[in-house]
Amino acid sequence: MNTSDSYLLVLLLAIGISLVLTPLADVAGRRWRITARFGGRRLSQGDARRVSKLGGLALYGAFTMSVLAAQLLPVPRLDPYEVIRLTGLLFGGTVIFAVGLLDDIFELSPLQQFLGQFAAAAIAIVFQIFIEFVNNPFTGAQTAPWSFLVTVGISFFWLVGMMNTVNWLDGADGLAAGVACIAGVILFANSAFRVNPPQASVSLLHLALVGASLGFLVFNFHPARIIMGGGAPFLGFALGSLSIIGGAKMATILLVMGLPLLDSMWQVFSRLRQGKNPFQGDRGHLHFRLQDMGVSTKVMVVGYYVFCAVFGGLTLVTTSQVFKFIVMSLMAVIAVIGFWFVNRRYYSGAASSSGAVAAPTAPVPSSFATSDEIAEPAPRPFE
Repeated sequence: MNTSDSYLLVLLLAIGISLVLTPLADVAGRRWRITARFGGRRLSQGDARRVSKLGGLALYGAFTMSVLAAQLLPVPRLDPYEVIRLTGLLFGGTVIFAVGLLDDIFELSPLQQFLGQFAAAAIAIVFQIFIEFVNNPFTGAQTAPWSFLVTVGISFFWLVGMMNTVNWLDGADGLAAGVACIAGVILFANSAFRVNPPQASVSLLHLALVGASLGFLVFNFHPARIIMGGGAPFLGFALGSLSIIGGAKMATILLVMGLPLLDSMWQVFSRLRQGKNPFQGDRGHLHFRLQDMGVSTKVMVVGYYVFCAVFGGLTLVTTSQVFKFIVMSLMAVIAVIGFWFVNRRYYSGAASSSGAVAAPTAPVPSSFATSDEIAEPAPRPFE
C-alpha cells in the first residue's frame, strides 16, 4: 500500500465512522434528554427544536478510532517523539471530551470548564506537544529555543485559546465543524505536499480530523439535526495540537482560524472592559451579531468558509515568511474593519428600533417551536 492509498483509507474511515456514530449520538441525546435549550445566547432553530447535543461523541469517536487505525499503516514516520506526542493527543483529547460531555449533562460553570481545558493542555505539554520556537517573519530563520517557562506559557495560551475559540465559534449550524474541516485540509496539504520530506504520518492525523468533521457536517449543516455541544472544545484541542505536532505551523493555522481567533480576542477584551467573566458566553460574537441583524445562517456560514479557505489557502502559495506576514496583516485589517462595521450597524439598528442602544434579540423561530415549547424548561438529563 502506497502513501496515497493510506491517505484515502484514513479519510474514508473517518468519514464512515462519523456517518455511523452521528445518528447514534442523535438518538442517544434525545433518549437521555441531553438536548439543546432555547434561551440566552442559544437562539437557533436547532435550539428551539431541542436537538441532541451529543455530536461530540461522533467527532471524538471517529477521530480517535481513525488515528489509532492509522498507526497500523506502512507510512514513513520521521518524528522520534511521535508515539509520545500521539499519546498526549489522544489522552488530552479524551480528558477534554469527558469534560465537554459532563458539561452537556450537568452544565458546568465556566471555571470548571476552564480547569478541564487547563488539564488537557497540561497533558499535551507533558507529552511533548508544545511551542518552543517560531520562524522569524522577515528572515524565515527559526528563533532560538525559548526558556522552559516561556515555552509552557505560550503553549498553554495557544491550546486553551484554540479550545475556547472553537467552542465560541459553535454558535450556528455547521459553522465550527466546517471551519475545522477547512483547517484540517490546509494543514494536510502543508504537511503532505509542501514540507520536504513529506510528513506522511502527521498528515494521516489531519485527515482523521477532516473526515470526522466532514461526516458530522452532513447532519450539522443548517438546519442541523444535531449539534456538537461539549465536543467543540475537543475539536479546538485537536486543531491546536495538530498545528504543533510535526513542527509548529503557526502562520498556517493563524491564517485559517484568523477570523474566529480575532473575534474571540475581541470578545474577551469587550467582556473584561464591561467587568464580565471573559469565559462566560454571550451573543456578542460576530456570527451571533450577523444572525441578529437578519443575515441568513447559510449565507453567514458559507461566508466564514470562504474567508477561512481563501486566507488559509494563501499559505500554500509560497514559503515566503514575509508574504505570510503581509497576508496575516491584511487579514487582521479586514477583520477589524468588519468588526467595526458590524458593531456600528448592530447597535444603530437596536437604537433605531427601540430608541435606546441595546443589543437586538434574534426572532423566535415559530415554525419550529411554539411559545409554550420554548417557555417550558427542558427536562434535566436522565430524569
